[in-house]
Amino acid sequence: MMEDALLFLVPTPIGNLEDITLRALRILKEVDLILAEDTRTTRKLLDHHHIRNRIQSYHAHNEHKATQQMVERLQAGNRIALVSDAGTPGISDPGYLLVNACIANQIAFESLPGPSAFLPALIKSGLPNDRFVFEGFLPHKKGRKSRLRSLQNESRTMIFYESPHRLLKCLQELKDHFGPYRRVSVSRELTKKFEETFNGTMEETIRYFSAKPIKGEIVIVLEGIR
Repeated sequence: MMEDALLFLVPTPIGNLEDITLRALRILKEVDLILAEDTRTTRKLLDHHHIRNRIQSYHAHNEHKATQQMVERLQAGNRIALVSDAGTPGISDPGYLLVNACIANQIAFESLPGPSAFLPALIKSGLPNDRFVFEGFLPHKKGRKSRLRSLQNESRTMIFYESPHRLLKCLQELKDHFGPYRRVSVSRELTKKFEETFNGTMEETIRYFSAKPIKGEIVIVLEGIR
């Protein structure tokens, strides 16, 4: 028997397709519809686990328009699972708008526990993890420098997401704002075959990644001020 909730936020693997809970697989089988950030990516996961179910796209470019439609479907009694390409929906991925719409309309929903890239990266960094702040993706242009300036006196460990082609630029900006000797950890391709984590000073990390091609999704973990 399924839960009383109508909407389920279902975390999906950040790399290794086996990193998904039994409950998540059951819900993906039983719901009436799966909302996916990229239907092709989700289809690979479903195929791997022999799940046949209906998928519909729900991503940053259509979530404003699609949210009301989904609310109406939920109010009609449809059970819907929301997944992102990797990790937990709502963490730097679509999900916030739909959750708030469910709260406003008193629609029961549930967020399942599961994979998220920043936690293994934080643990592998060797930096203090009793107190940390998750910053996600920094603004690309407007507000980027002011965001970094606002973090210069942050004592907690800081976590950022970044794309591979912007990594070196981002590291240089972090060096400019936090200094060359601040400790930093960069993880990429977490849970995949070529998973890698480099721990060092800002200067050492820039030098290391300047000498090699950079691929995969990136998590940067930065030491707070001491």
